[in-house]
Amino acid sequence: MNSKQRAYLKGLAQTIQPILNIGKSSLTPEFTESVARELIKISVLKNCLDDPREIAAMLGERTHSQVVQVIGRKIVLYKESKEHKKIELP
Repeated sequence: MNSKQRAYLKGLAQTIQPILNIGKSSLTPEFTESVARELIKISVLKNCLDDPREIAAMLGERTHSQVVQVIGRKIVLYKESKEHKKIELP
């Protein structure tokens, strides 16, 4: 993913609300399975003791998606859909 595509995805992510929350149990297999969207925003709650950047890296690796950005306790991931592309990257 180049910088122009990353900037485009960051712009799209600004308008969406976090869909999933990571709490004190951190990353569980069930949570990892629930990450099944093309562009997803995740919130790391304050009771989670893990670093959001480490969580983003692990989630990206486990779900085969790319980390678009981590700002504070918000994570944005992008995974290209194989069936039907909803997001066309520039």
